[in-house]
Order: sequence, then structure tokens, then C-alpha cells
Amino acid sequence: MTIRAVVQGVGHYLPDRVVPNSWFAETLDTSDEWIRSRSGIERRHFAAEGQTTSDLAARAARAALADAGMDGSEIDAIILATSTADMTFPSAATMVQAAIGNTTGFAFDVQAVCAGFVYALATANGMIMSGQARTVLVIGAETFSRIMDWTDRSTCVLFGDGAGALILRAEDGTGAATDRGILASDLNSDGRFRDLLYVDGGIATQNTGMLRMEGREVFRHAVEKLAQTADAALHKAGLTAEDVDWVVPHQANIRIIQSTARKLGVDMDRVVVTVADHGNTSAASIPLALSVGVARGQIKRGDLVVTEAIGGGLAWGAVVLRW
Repeated sequence: MTIRAVVQGVGHYLPDRVVPNSWFAETLDTSDEWIRSRSGIERRHFAAEGQTTSDLAARAARAALADAGMDGSEIDAIILATSTADMTFPSAATMVQAAIGNTTGFAFDVQAVCAGFVYALATANGMIMSGQARTVLVIGAETFSRIMDWTDRSTCVLFGDGAGALILRAEDGTGAATDRGILASDLNSDGRFRDLLYVDGGIATQNTGMLRMEGREVFRHAVEKLAQTADAALHKAGLTAEDVDWVVPHQANIRIIQSTARKLGVDMDRVVVTVADHGNTSAASIPLALSVGVARGQIKRGDLVVTEAIGGGLAWGAVVLRW
């Protein structure tokens, strides 16, 4: 008998403020057409003044709990993937823990930038398989609007705020690829490329800093590494791209999504795409897309799903799960 981490519920939250591409054209040398043609983004959501990452995360967590028909007290562990935590410490995850009324579990943050949710899923899976936890709430949440350089048209038009959450619970499986739950994961990083995507602030500089990116180089690494990690995860699960029902990629750029799908040999009609409406929400983008995919009726029980993401570090990875 094999223990599997099986999805029990999913949910998301987007701030009320919707920012269309035209908003940037008021202050920058850009346009709706320029942004759409290079990224596929049409609009994104920005958090309200005073609205924090943990606020967004807690709302997504409550949505996932409602979807699962569960109460916050039933959660053993909370893992929150974010690069924009409310404070240096304590973790934003502990703030979510308080918000959902959980007093008997444990909570912590994971920081792997845009790959954070994939890392968090793999961590949750390991905890469930080892018996450390039976039910884990996994969240991706970001307020990247707080770290934008509003004079840099190459970056500030790309990002948005939001949160998504998934609840995993231990269930018995057969050990076969037909089991529901997480079947395999593949995680990678290479610190030699840290200067391609980073924030120029932190403890060392005693300021928050702003996001900096070498877009062309990030694009090149993304397409190559995303396809490789998805293939590796599928291979570990004993599966191939032909078995995949849905690819749910990190929603960074429509051209990256399309190029990665071609490398994987997966048609775009099997890819969940939300980038036009959300922009790049970093660690929140995959759980947001999973929740939206379920709400649309795309992802159904028993479907084989591959998630893959790459972010600063560089850090990248993929998870294969059966819904």
C-alpha cells in the first residue's frame, strides 16, 4: 500500500482592483498592443492599500476549505509559498493559521519565487508520505505590486497580485500511476543565474528593493528548463506527455507557455491559461490557474495534471498529480 497526497479542495482570491494595460500607458512609453503582443497579458489585479499577502492567502485558504467541506481546525500543516511576505518574520503562514482558526497545526513559508508553489507541493507531499502530517494546506500568495519599479516598462507591466490554495490529505493508493494524488515531483535550482531575476533589496541593504530582470535570458532558460523538468517528473511517474490531460504552467508569459507546450508535445487546448486576466502572480499563479481550471470545468476528478514553474534563483520544478 502506498500513501498518496490527494487533493481535497481548491480555491483562490483576487483583489478587487483590476488594472488594464491602458493604465500603464498614462505614465510609460507603452500601449495595450505592446504589452499584449509581448506577454499575452490584458489586465491584472493589485492589492488595496493596507492589504497584505497574508490577507490574500487567508481568503484563498477559506475558499479551499469551503470547497473541501472542511474547517481550519482540521489542518495539520500550512505551507505558504511567497516572496512578498508581510514581514521579515514571523512567517505569513502563521498569520494565515490564526486567520483560519487553526491552533493545533504548524505553519511556515517557502521562498522559491515563481517556483514556490511547486516546491511547496513537493514539501507537502513529503510530509504526508512520511507521516509528519495527514492534511496540509498549500498556498501560493503574492503582492508583487509592492516591489515594482513603475518606471521600468519591461517589468512593471507583467506582474499582479493574488492567491490560490490547495488542500492535500493522505489516502491509501496502490502505488500505480492510476492513483489519485501527487505521483512525482522534480525540483531544481542553479544559483549561478541569480542575477537574471532578483530584487535589489533586503536585510543587507536595509530596504525592500525592487524587482530586476534580464527578460531575454529568463525567457531562454524558461522554455528549456520547464520542458525538461516536466519530462523528468513524468518519467519518474512512469508516464509520458501523451498521458497528460492538463498542463497548468506558471503564468508568466503566453509565449513561454506556448513554446514549452510545443517542446512537451502538448496541444494548447490541453493547457490551462489565465495569464491574460492575472498577469504574472509568481508563486500564486499555479494555484490560481488550478482553481480557475476547476471552476471552468476543465480539470475534473481523475485527470492527469502537470504543473511546472521557473523563478528567481534560478529555481524550477514540476509536479505530476492525478486530480
